Amino acid sequence: MKQWLTFTAALLAAAVVQAQAPTASGEITKLDKAAARVTLKHGEIKNLDMPPMTMVFRVSDPKLLDGLAVGQRIGFTAERINGQFTVTSVTKAP
Repeated sequence: MKQWLTFTAALLAAAVVQAQAPTASGEITKLDKAAARVTLKHGEIKNLDMPPMTMVFRVSDPKLLDGLAVGQRIGFTAERINGQFTVTSVTKAP
């Protein structure tokens, strides 16, 4: 039983890490920290069935925009939350 619980905990941890991994990449073309919005020229976003384009996203937490700048390349995760496309995680691209 203890091995099964350890195995289950490992699977759950892997799922959380995978869920937080960036699913798309893009370039910041505009930042609006006051409105918690970012405009991205992005590649395909598979989980949203979205082709490459440039569009405005809300951000789930305005702090996600801290340290970012126009022209910067990022990896990000976006979801549809309450009908709006929302960036939920960001990583700076190398």
